[in-house]
Amino acid sequence: MAAMSRRHLISWLFTLSLLLGQASAFAHAIGHLHKSEGGVPDRVCEVCVAQANLGSAPPPAPLCLPGAAAVHLATTPISAAPTPDFHARPQARAPPPTV
Repeated sequence: MAAMSRRHLISWLFTLSLLLGQASAFAHAIGHLHKSEGGVPDRVCEVCVAQANLGSAPPPAPLCLPGAAAVHLATTPISAAPTPDFHARPQARAPPPTV
């Protein structure tokens, strides 16, 4: 048997995970039909909410949130290095010659 390529392996694993996920969601939904529960739980079932989209088709377009258009702000150029107003001269720090 020829070695399965990585792409085919990933597609098979994805397909199997969807099938098993749908089967587990169906088995969980059957569990809600016990006569002691009355058919529908009083609170929201987190497992049902988590598995709600397993049986549906993917959306036709990816979800894009509307955002504001980009605006160009005019800026003034800043000099790379500021020029100091005070120019210090080096001064000798030796003892006085009379000592």
